[in-house]
Amino acid sequence: MENFRNQFRNKRYMAHVSILGTTQLHKRNPITIACWSMAFPGFGHLLLNKYLRGYALILWEMFINQKIHLNSAMVHTFNGQFQAARDVLDPKFMSLYIPVYLFAIYDSYRTSVDMNKIYVLAQREKGHFNEFSIGALEINYLDKRKPWLAAVWSMGVPSVGQLYLHRIVLATFILLSTIVIVWQSNLVLAIHYLILGDVAASSTVVDKQWLLYFPSYYFFTIYDAYTNTVENNKLFDDTQKQYLIENYQPVGHLVTIGEINNDANFRHI
Repeated sequence: MENFRNQFRNKRYMAHVSILGTTQLHKRNPITIACWSMAFPGFGHLLLNKYLRGYALILWEMFINQKIHLNSAMVHTFNGQFQAARDVLDPKFMSLYIPVYLFAIYDSYRTSVDMNKIYVLAQREKGHFNEFSIGALEINYLDKRKPWLAAVWSMGVPSVGQLYLHRIVLATFILLSTIVIVWQSNLVLAIHYLILGDVAASSTVVDKQWLLYFPSYYFFTIYDAYTNTVENNKLFDDTQKQYLIENYQPVGHLVTIGEINNDANFRHI
């Protein structure tokens, strides 16, 4: 159940609020989006709210990375063990990795540029959209939240910051991915030995192939939660501003700060 039905369809809308989350348009830096795609294919698309494409690229990255043992080769390279890096790589799937990797960077950059243009047009059109959604399982609505708190929750456990923003599907995907990565890499056990001061056991027990996925996931969830909270707050302010202009400001009259108006509309404030 939603609180809005648009009688006259607009060509573009700034956002969509559903029980599973809020999807919105806002300006993004295409270079930043491309850099996140470089860090992990699919992350740039998730920042653009292109979820299906992002999930597909992330799953492909993890599948092909596991096949060719790219993370293990990177660890050997960082340690100067170049022969070991060459030996661990599987050449059967190497040629499949680079095209998709470059596509993720290119497509996220291109989409970011296009969506910035669409954002400008949607902002000028000022099309009304649903701001409240209630269903049998969830309730979602526009609200102001604290960006730093979203970042802190994501620092604790990846995906919690997304839950704080009511982005249910993305939070579920990130949480399941994080559980798999932490489980397969033995990260918690390695941290346990490290706290006890047994560095050798910590280094031995950890699976480096799986471990290298974690930093990208961890810092992405923090960045995503913070930036989307900021943009969500801007969207809330814009909708409130538009509502007040349409319902409490007389047509053709600009209300200034401190002005006293006896018009009947203002008695409802």
